[in-house]
Amino acid sequence: MRSPVRALTKALAAAVTAATLSIPLLTGPAHAAPPAPAGPSGGDGTWTVEPVSGGHRVTLHLNNPLPVRDAVPELAADGRLLGPAEESPDGMTLTVVTPDPAVATASSVDVAWNGEVPETTVAGIGKAAPQPPKSHGKKAPTPVDPAAPGPYAVRHDEYDLGDTAIALAGLGGRQAEIRAKVYLPEGARGRRPLVVFLHGRHSACYNPTAWTTSNSQWPCPAGQRPIASYQGYDGPADVLASHGYVVVSVSANGVNAADNPYSEDRGALARGEVVMRHLDLLADAGKGVGDAKLVSLFRGRLDMADVGLMGHSRGGEGVVKAALMNAGRARPYGIRAVLPLAPTDFARATLPGTPMAVILPYCDGDVSNQQGQHFYDDSRYADAGDPAFRSSLMVMGADHNFFNTEWTPGVAHAPASDDWSKRDDPVCGGAAPSRLTAAEQYAVGTAYIAGFFRLVQNGEQGLLPLFDGSGGTAASAGRAVVHAVAQAPAGKRLDVAPFTSPSTSARISGSAAAVVCAGMLDRSPQSGLPSCASTLTTSQAPSWTPATYANNVASTPVLRFSWNDPTGTVTVPLDTPDQNVSRYDALTFRAARDETATGDVDLAVEIVDKRGASHTVKVSEVGDALTAFPGTASPLPKTWLRTVRVPLSSLTGVKPQQISEIRISGASRKGTVYLSDLAFTTMAAGVARTDRLPQVSVEGATVDEGDGPGTATMTVRLSEKSDTPVTVNVQSIATGAAPVITSAAQEVVIAAGALEASFRVPVDGDTAVASAPQSYQVVASAPVNATIGDGFARLVVTDDDAT
Repeated sequence: MRSPVRALTKALAAAVTAATLSIPLLTGPAHAAPPAPAGPSGGDGTWTVEPVSGGHRVTLHLNNPLPVRDAVPELAADGRLLGPAEESPDGMTLTVVTPDPAVATASSVDVAWNGEVPETTVAGIGKAAPQPPKSHGKKAPTPVDPAAPGPYAVRHDEYDLGDTAIALAGLGGRQAEIRAKVYLPEGARGRRPLVVFLHGRHSACYNPTAWTTSNSQWPCPAGQRPIASYQGYDGPADVLASHGYVVVSVSANGVNAADNPYSEDRGALARGEVVMRHLDLLADAGKGVGDAKLVSLFRGRLDMADVGLMGHSRGGEGVVKAALMNAGRARPYGIRAVLPLAPTDFARATLPGTPMAVILPYCDGDVSNQQGQHFYDDSRYADAGDPAFRSSLMVMGADHNFFNTEWTPGVAHAPASDDWSKRDDPVCGGAAPSRLTAAEQYAVGTAYIAGFFRLVQNGEQGLLPLFDGSGGTAASAGRAVVHAVAQAPAGKRLDVAPFTSPSTSARISGSAAAVVCAGMLDRSPQSGLPSCASTLTTSQAPSWTPATYANNVASTPVLRFSWNDPTGTVTVPLDTPDQNVSRYDALTFRAARDETATGDVDLAVEIVDKRGASHTVKVSEVGDALTAFPGTASPLPKTWLRTVRVPLSSLTGVKPQQISEIRISGASRKGTVYLSDLAFTTMAAGVARTDRLPQVSVEGATVDEGDGPGTATMTVRLSEKSDTPVTVNVQSIATGAAPVITSAAQEVVIAAGALEASFRVPVDGDTAVASAPQSYQVVASAPVNATIGDGFARLVVTDDDAT
């Protein structure tokens, strides 16, 4: 078979010289915010500010529909963020109701994305551009190239049950299509592993004559055609099919056209429903039941106990939701691997028990805060007995769109653009030496998407170094630099110090200070922890960027360690039963330099045995975790914790059977770093067992307002009892001009052996007469010892004052 990657790469390389479509800023008083693709083009935008009870309603009127992005649109007045905006079904207006009185005299109203507001964008925090990371020598490619074609020829086909084949509860019953492209390994015998791809949020329709797009109506209006986003992943799909997999890439245009105005969660549930409906249809067809076309394609060919899911952008959150929906079924399919690609994570669900790889593009101009990092961070310690590994990869020089050819200008059949809008940016601009071409990026995506499923579903261990943080490379990925962090299955690691909470055993000595921090912008006071990332914007800190529906939930606690001379040390002892670490391959942890650090920053890692013998290695000798990422203006550079890995085979003079403590000290004159996940590990992909945990759901409630301060009692409930306590965070979200609740988060504990627990949401009642009940979202997120079932509920507060 002709290599699909080489053929496609050649086509992309020829096409990438075509002019990239740019979307100019609004030219009137309303304009969209860089660095994301700027707001709608052509003509002025105007806004209105109307007084309403308790505040003002700000409405931005656009002359053209808002660009279709995966990020949530926000509004800002005079550079102050007002919060997520309600988008009209036609995409022509954005509305926020705010108690802020200053909006009445606002001189500008702007579109903002991911917390970035035009005039307040921080430029490099007043620093010179960080230099590229020091080279530690690119490791030899893995012995197995993940993109090399396999022994089977590949046949392409499609099935199509129509534009309105499914009614989606996640969209209030609105209808969407059942349509997919199929990749079949010809001549492969028996039931084959299945991988399902789901694209993200892109315009649903286009006009081939006017060369315009729309996303406000499904099915497409007269004279327009659906954009075939589901056809943009031929590269990884062909590679997998050539190795014996059946790949089905599904369409979700009907979701894209309705998710912002009509869903509670920006479409995550609806996308999960689409995936699960396709799995049901495929399972039936495999048994010879259902639509004739599907039966002809799949009868006797599918192993529904061996399923992988890949989702791009909002599709990434969609496939995580699908995996959780599947785990809640009485007879679930065998979902063995999940890959969120440049994903959104608006509600911070976790996915323990399933091997997962999150791919983050460094030059993402759409989901520019790389919020999908939360999938990795939040799942790490969600299950103490987790049998699966997880990985997160930062792809330098890659944007959001070019993993999909139908989102890539020059090769797409409909209008497409580079989502990175700062064309002259020295790091991510189209002409920057560090920016990957569209062809190069597509090759990276092909290699890592195909490689992950081959590793997990087919057990090809030669591909593990691409994902385990050891620095493996793939020849087919070319010059791309990909940083990987990973956590081994629970049975393959010894957690020495996760650094997720203040420790009584860790000792700080010398000229040093250390504190556990979490989140940013002081948004999580209930955690009792100070914020990390004190000078970063929300687009520069993937681990700590606030989530849309979990804005006050603490995120990714780490140890912030600073020293003023090399005597500063963190010492972590090992308990006596844990001192024999000879069965592990390496000592690993994650680290990043603090954003305020200047000059060279380095650490010394000393491994000490109980005889007092020790071996010391500098972090700079084994990797580049403490070198700054490149960039001069927000959303760059990023602060992202990278892998530090000390192979036990490199130790001299110490006995791995008798390790008593780990010392981490300053190896530079001074410095400040973030530290996390100190462990001895032997990396392995592990196995999927999502159904080992109960699911936790939040239940809605209706209460009277009352005449003064009071509370509303709500409930979180488990699908089954747990032998260990379950913790879950619940976020109440205040909206409107005069809300009677406050946006806040709290942690709720369901005792071992119990099925439910109650929590209280403060309600500030009054004696004023309201016109209608007020409805607020209450969202469950980031559970431990459980996964999310129904994470969205409504608290309805009725007015009990007489008219």
